[in-house]
Amino acid sequence: MFSLRDIALTAFIFGMLPMILRHPDWGILMWTWIGLMNPHRMTWGFAYSFPFAMIVGLVTLFAIFISKERKYLPLTPAVVVLLMFIAWMCATTFLFALYPEEAQVKLIKVLKIQLFIVLTLMVMQSKERLRALILVATLSIAFFGIKGGIYTIAKGGGGKVLGPDGGFVAGNTEIALALAVTLPLMRWLQLQTDNVWLRRAATASMVLIAISILGSQSRGGFLAVSAMALFLALKSRRKVLVGAFIAVAAFAMLAFMPAAWHARIDTIENYQEDRSAMGRIGAWTFAVKIAIARPIGGGGFDTFQEGAYSRYAPEERALDSHSIWFQVLGEHGFVGLGLFLLLWLTTWRTGSWIIRKSRNDPELVWARDLAAMIQTALVAFFVGGSFLGLAYWDYPYILVAALVATRVVVERHLREAARAEAVAGADTRRLRPQGSYV
Repeated sequence: MFSLRDIALTAFIFGMLPMILRHPDWGILMWTWIGLMNPHRMTWGFAYSFPFAMIVGLVTLFAIFISKERKYLPLTPAVVVLLMFIAWMCATTFLFALYPEEAQVKLIKVLKIQLFIVLTLMVMQSKERLRALILVATLSIAFFGIKGGIYTIAKGGGGKVLGPDGGFVAGNTEIALALAVTLPLMRWLQLQTDNVWLRRAATASMVLIAISILGSQSRGGFLAVSAMALFLALKSRRKVLVGAFIAVAAFAMLAFMPAAWHARIDTIENYQEDRSAMGRIGAWTFAVKIAIARPIGGGGFDTFQEGAYSRYAPEERALDSHSIWFQVLGEHGFVGLGLFLLLWLTTWRTGSWIIRKSRNDPELVWARDLAAMIQTALVAFFVGGSFLGLAYWDYPYILVAALVATRVVVERHLREAARAEAVAGADTRRLRPQGSYV
C-alpha cells in the first residue's frame, strides 16, 4: 500500500543520506528524530515498518568512519559509569538471565541505543551541534504535546492523549512523562532566541504541552510535571516571575479539567483502593524478592514474566516493572542498580559543575541555562520514571550525552580564555618600561 505520506517520508529520509555522508552530525540528528518521534509510525503503508533507523544508523556509522574530523570519547565520570553499566547489562544477559533468548533480543536493542549515545558524545561537541540536538529532541516529542493539547481543549478536558505507536512512549502515562521531560528543554530553546514571535510560539507550545500532560489522564504524569514545575521555578533566572506564571497557568488548567479527571487524580491519595496502584507495588515487591534471591545479577532482561513471578513472588500478579529503579534492580541485581544510581548522580554533578563554572561568564550563559534545564528534565524523569519501566529509554541518555558534551565545550572555552589571559599578561609585562615598578 502506498500513500503520499509514505512517499514523502521515504523521499525525505533517503534524500538526507548524502548530506549525512558529508556531515555525520546530521546523522545523529536524524537518528534522534526517528528514535524519539517514530515518524514512520504515522504512515499507513510500506513506510510503517520500513527500517529507516537501521539505514540512517549504518550511513551515520560509515560517515563517522570516513570523516577526517577529530573525534574522541570524553571519559568523564558519567561516561565511565555509563560504560560500566553497559558492560554489566551484557554480563547479566549472558551469566544470569532467567530467559536468555528474550534477554539477548532486548540487549541488542539496548546496545543499539547506547552505541548512538556514545557516537553522540563523540560527534556533538560544539555549541551549534548541541543546540541542534536539543532542538530536534525537543520538537520530536513536543509535536505530540502540541497536538494533544489542542485535542484536550477540543474535548473539554476529556479523551486520552497517547504517544506514537510502537515506541517507548506509546501509552498515555509514557507520553505524559516524555512531555514533562520536554517542557524545560522547550524553555531553554525559548531563552536562546530574541525573536518575540518565536518566544511567544514557545510559550504557547509549553501551555499546550502542559494541557496535553493533564489530558493524558496519567497520575504518574501529573506527579512528574508537578515536580518538574517546582524545580523549573527554582532553577530559572527569574524565579518569582516564572513561579508566578506557573502558578497562574496551573490554576487555570486544573480549573479547566472535568470532574472525572479530578476524581482519577484524587486516587493518588487512596492508592490502597486502586487495583493499578497495588499492582505496581506487587511488581516492586517481586523485584526486591528476585534481587534478594539473586543479588549479583538479578534475573536479566525481561525477567518480569509469569514464570519468574510464580517462582519468586507467587502471591503477586505478574506485571511489568512499573519503575525504572525496580526494573534495573530486578533485571540486573543490586550491582546494576548501584551503577544506575551512580550514573544519574555523576550526570547531575556534571550539570552542577557546568552551572558553577559558567556562572560569571556571559559567553557561557547558554551552557548554564542548558545544564539547569536538563537537570529539571531529569527531575521529571526520576519522578515519573518511578512509576514506569523506562530504564532503557533513549531520551534521558541523550540528555546525559548533551550534558557531557556541554562540559567538553565549557572546558575548551575556559582553557582558551585562560590562555588568552596569559598571553595578554605576557604582552603587558614585555611592553612595561625597564626599571619601572608597579
